Amino acid sequence: METVIVAFENSKTAWRVKELLEGGGVAACAVCRSADQVRRTLHKLRVPAVVCGYKLGDQTAEILFDDLPLSCAMLVLAPQSLLELIQNEDIFRLPAPVSKGDLTASVRMLLQIGRRLERYVRPQRSQEEQALIEQAKRLLMDRNGMTEEQAHRYLQKKSMDSGAKLGQTAQLVLDSAEPE
Repeated sequence: METVIVAFENSKTAWRVKELLEGGGVAACAVCRSADQVRRTLHKLRVPAVVCGYKLGDQTAEILFDDLPLSCAMLVLAPQSLLELIQNEDIFRLPAPVSKGDLTASVRMLLQIGRRLERYVRPQRSQEEQALIEQAKRLLMDRNGMTEEQAHRYLQKKSMDSGAKLGQTAQLVLDSAEPE
């Protein structure tokens, strides 16, 4: 189960939201009371979403949003009058009071969005690393008569089995082919 951060200035509200989300099997929750606590938690955990009130102990949710990783979505639960003050279009809003069904459906949607965002912001391979992988695949194709797809799958499997990155595995394949 994925973890979301639940951040409210009022601890009773935070624990109620936590109970609804965990009780509904939506997500595990890390509870915070300030924006600073949220930032510290984000350094420790990979979290796809923050569910919070309009204002935390030390600043507004909108200010906190600017410090979130690109792959982390935010849902603000607050009275409609406060939600109207939020200018950032990337922040999701849900008027309070909220039903359990609306809250759980919204957080499930946020988790899906977080997973999709993660795919787009995940670091890409450098050109050097990509060239190394291509060179190792060519070697496997020439030496072992593999297709490109088979060579790629071979590198992936060796990489997963050893717990190494694909580029490191490619380098090992190339090193083992050098005459001693």
